[in-house]
Amino acid sequence: MGWFAGAVVYLLIWWTALFIVLPIGTRPVDAAVEDGGWRGAPEKPLLGRKLIGTTVLAAILWLGVWGVVESGWISFRDGWWAYTGPGSAAPLPGLSASPAQN
Repeated sequence: MGWFAGAVVYLLIWWTALFIVLPIGTRPVDAAVEDGGWRGAPEKPLLGRKLIGTTVLAAILWLGVWGVVESGWISFRDGWWAYTGPGSAAPLPGLSASPAQN
């Protein structure tokens, strides 16, 4: 996995982890605020802690994804799902290299 693909995967994991971490530990306000506050808003959102927790969780998950991709357990270069268009060396299984031979 190159650095750009790794950064994109980390960003996707981080964004997903943010939505996992956001509802943890939130408590709604006891009563509606008279000056226009919404009762469902958390009393103490603790966003700094949640952003740090999201970053740590995303880093751990990204390391797992990186390990699986680098180990070769999942490869988009081999197997039936691999790209076989122009510039690729191997045809799909069961097909010959040139369409004229089919």
